[in-house]
Amino acid sequence: HLIMNHSLEDINIGIIGLGYVGLPLACLFAGKYPVTGTDINAERVAEIAGGVDKTGELSSDELARVIGNGLNVTDKISAMTDCNVYIITVPTPVDIDNIPDLTPLRDASRSVASVLRPGDTVIYESTVYPGATEEECVPLLEEGSGLRYNLDFHVGYSPERVNPGDREHRVENISKITSGSSAEAADFVDRLYASVLKAPTFRAASIKTAEAAKILENTQRDINIAFINEAAMVFNALGIDTAEVIKAASSKWNFVPIRPGLVGGHCIGVDPYYFIYKARKKGMEPRLMSEARRVNNYISEYVAGRVRHLMKKKGIPVKDSKILLLGFAFKENCTDVRNTKVTDIYNALSDFTDNIDIYDPYVAPKRAKDATGMTIINDFTQVEKRQYDAVIYCVDHDEFARLDIRRMLRHNSVVYDVKSALDKALVDERL
Repeated sequence: HLIMNHSLEDINIGIIGLGYVGLPLACLFAGKYPVTGTDINAERVAEIAGGVDKTGELSSDELARVIGNGLNVTDKISAMTDCNVYIITVPTPVDIDNIPDLTPLRDASRSVASVLRPGDTVIYESTVYPGATEEECVPLLEEGSGLRYNLDFHVGYSPERVNPGDREHRVENISKITSGSSAEAADFVDRLYASVLKAPTFRAASIKTAEAAKILENTQRDINIAFINEAAMVFNALGIDTAEVIKAASSKWNFVPIRPGLVGGHCIGVDPYYFIYKARKKGMEPRLMSEARRVNNYISEYVAGRVRHLMKKKGIPVKDSKILLLGFAFKENCTDVRNTKVTDIYNALSDFTDNIDIYDPYVAPKRAKDATGMTIINDFTQVEKRQYDAVIYCVDHDEFARLDIRRMLRHNSVVYDVKSALDKALVDERL
């Protein structure tokens, strides 16, 4: 098995979790090393083995090049006993009270512990609060394997930076933070990632530093969007177009042109809660982070309220009205519906009408139903001839550029543009 200062020629990689993060990473490593990928979802494993990635991150051709030719997939951890590097890429969600749920991470750690052998290295990519890897995961590895941390096995942390739906910034092109549980481990983890990436690596001072850097990245983004969302609500109250304000402010070299919008997904809408949780455990109250979360969570309710207001202003009865929501994924040009805030717009309007359609050509109805319990439409012929009282443009998919929204509207109707992407002449209000 692996000795830390040996060459990389002896590497045999096991990747636990084949979702948005794990599968692209497995394919990248499989171009250079033997890789075994595992997932607890047997259906997901079977799809990948058949050359299908329903997340849309990898094409059938990309999968075909590595399946059986560097990458093998399985739903059994016992099939990974030949591996000497394990990379854990499982989700780290929050529960209904926005408390970190480390269950998938703990389960993955126990699974790896069952096959861990002397000389092995375990690398975590899942986003966590600072300290979680060493405080929560390492004890489970020791307990399940009977091995000693930093004597018999080492640990690394290299936070994922996947951007779902982004065909330009893919895993090989995104700079990577690396870290390790010892100087030797840190060097090994850094060399391992550098051997397959086109982008540079950044070796962090410690595992905790790497964990903190990842959570800082997404919390900063959350706060920035909350600021522009709050500003947009003020501008709307003043009768000022937010998009035009941003355009004007962008004429200054150091203004950051962030657009308002819904904040969902598995990163920006979740990771700050890990930061907030850890701060509170230390007796601190992170007021700015917490308020940013409240502002961004309120935006869906705000949009629904503005649509109702505009309808009433035009004399359109809200009760039993026909409303179309364009987009269901949490962001443009991807299939990911985790923590999508379009559900909150739907729920805020469903108290007034049952005639709400959601159209998203990127999302399979079964995927939406399984993930959220909601029924959506991804066949345009089912909505194109319906006449709507209101259309809410929620997600700026490229596919929507071809839509003629005017043909879908009743003579007296409301169009609300959450993304400031539509022709101003068509829109009643933009966020």
